[in-house]
Amino acid sequence: MTSFALLFTLSSIGISETVYLIQKRIASEKPVCPIGDNCEIVLESKYNKIFIIPNDVLGLLTYIVISFIAAFLVIEIEPIFLWIFIIKILIGIASVISLFFTYLQWRVIRAWCFWCLMSAFTIWLMAITILMSGTI
Repeated sequence: MTSFALLFTLSSIGISETVYLIQKRIASEKPVCPIGDNCEIVLESKYNKIFIIPNDVLGLLTYIVISFIAAFLVIEIEPIFLWIFIIKILIGIASVISLFFTYLQWRVIRAWCFWCLMSAFTIWLMAITILMSGTI
């Protein structure tokens, strides 16, 4: 159950990150970049959307779904095996997408976004949690 609670906590961090980026985008404001100053280059690139949907919105939806499933697992709502399967698939897909976006920042855009890297790191911590957990 500890791993499920950790997944819930990490998804809460992801929700906070993406809500901040969405608020800044809607207000047409530049996000504060604690490290570096290239966030807007990445966030305004042509790679910031998948099928016309902004990546921050897709990230928010992903984190919300993960948080609900993790909560279901913490309070043991049946069918447990189905929730575990779905969360594994979702985090696996999100990990691969985060790896791709990190590659784009490194090799194509040639700029780094603190918030994008923080989101990728959050997803990768979720994947590590799943891989290291004996119950998942």
